[in-house]
Amino acid sequence: MARLPQEKMRELERRFSEVEARMSAGPDAETYVKLASEYAELDPVVAKIRDYQAVESELADLNSLLSDRATEREMRELAEMEVPELEERIEALTSEIQLLLLPRDAADEKSAVLEIRAGTGGSEAALFAGDLFRMYERYASDKGWKVEVLSASEGDAGGYKEIIASVSGKGVFSRLKFESGVHRVQRVPETEASGRIHTSAATVAVLPEAEDIDIEVRQDDIRIDTMRASGRVASTSTQRIRLCASPISRPALSSPARKNPSTRTGPRRCRCCAPSSSTWNASVPIANAPPTARARSVPGIVPSASAPIIFRKGGSPITA
Repeated sequence: MARLPQEKMRELERRFSEVEARMSAGPDAETYVKLASEYAELDPVVAKIRDYQAVESELADLNSLLSDRATEREMRELAEMEVPELEERIEALTSEIQLLLLPRDAADEKSAVLEIRAGTGGSEAALFAGDLFRMYERYASDKGWKVEVLSASEGDAGGYKEIIASVSGKGVFSRLKFESGVHRVQRVPETEASGRIHTSAATVAVLPEAEDIDIEVRQDDIRIDTMRASGRVASTSTQRIRLCASPISRPALSSPARKNPSTRTGPRRCRCCAPSSSTWNASVPIANAPPTARARSVPGIVPSASAPIIFRKGGSPITA
């Protein structure tokens, strides 16, 4: 019989009692939410540990009764009948506790995004994808989870070519994450008139719901570069617009730093940003403009082989 880590179990019980006492003391709202979350995580583990200890204590009493020569024969027979049941119960509790003590995935308690796509099989694959979605929807309903369809593409004969849904609830990802992969079915489909068996497939992807992250972008950190054509045929409308986030300022490079980039110091910036003293007169023709037209630059742009995409008004993107 496998032995459980007694020290680990005692530590979990001690922590559970401590969390329970702190919750009863009436902490502030933020602390209470954290304690309640930890309490909900420890409660099932500690409950199994206490069941294990109770059964183990009962088994020890029976063994003590059996080892006593003064025990009556009828009492001994009853004890001998109960011992195998208690041993089986201890084995089952040991396995359950070992699983509960395994390191948990940080995303297990999160909600999930469920993606189902029809694979090989044509219309029958779309029908199979629809059956899969209804199966997961019914399972989520039994668990008390909320299912919200984010996008769906229906098949010609029914079902779905692709469907993406959000499944919200506690522990959704831990229950559904092993469903990811290719699912296959062999059956006589509704679209088959002659009764032949078809093999169809659908892919299922289960992703943990991403956490909301607040990113503050100040207006002062955004630079908007506008460009117009110049030359004999000048244009008064903006031809290209570039947005560049440049939250870090850097002084102009000295001559040695220009010649030897390895001597440069200071924070790095994105390639489309440059010292305020630099100017680039681009020689990239604008699409659909006369050959003499050239892009006129504004201060603060340097040429780069991997410069960002610049979008031309009313046309396809052009890279500088």
